[in-house]
Amino acid sequence: MNAIKLARRKIAADPTSESCRTLAKLVLALESDQDFKIADLYTLDMKSFELALAILSEWRLDRYIQGKAKLFDMSHQVRDMSLS
Repeated sequence: MNAIKLARRKIAADPTSESCRTLAKLVLALESDQDFKIADLYTLDMKSFELALAILSEWRLDRYIQGKAKLFDMSHQVRDMSLS
């Protein structure tokens, strides 16, 4: 199961816990390109810390894939312009 799904389940199961609130803040910061205090990660227990790192890794990969898709789309547009 991917980290994003695990985090969603963890947060839904106990939304008032400090670790879940920290994970939620991390996700919101990633989504909105806002600042996130990296020191907050060190307050997490080891399992939640590892989940946070997995979220970061998946988020980066998703961004890369989205960027690749945009490049692919732009390449199609350029090709179509040259065919007209």
